Amino acid sequence: MIVKALRNGLGNIIIFVDFLTRPAKMKRSAEDQAEVERAAAALSLYQFRACPFCIKTRRTLHKLNLPVTLRDAKNNQQDRQTLLEQGGKIQVPCLRIDEAGGTTWLYDSKAIDDYLQERFAAA
Repeated sequence: MIVKALRNGLGNIIIFVDFLTRPAKMKRSAEDQAEVERAAAALSLYQFRACPFCIKTRRTLHKLNLPVTLRDAKNNQQDRQTLLEQGGKIQVPCLRIDEAGGTTWLYDSKAIDDYLQERFAAA
């Protein structure tokens, strides 16, 4: 009970600090932003709200101005089940990438951030 309360308290502090120190969004032309939004529609981030690695990934999304669908794999049973059945394991953050060739499940915040930077930073 005490451990859960401590974890929740620390999680909320991390979220608050993230809010205070959030980087500015990337500026793009209207056409470029529309293209990025079309590409981002094929992405979903499975995450826990207070997970430090998920917060790191959400900061990257914010910085790159990417409107990616967030899936709550902790509190939403359907999202959790989808992550387990289709992704193969309940580990967050996990970026689901739907492309013409199929679906890719990308785990690990560093790999996700590298993918997002490579794909969207220059756009």
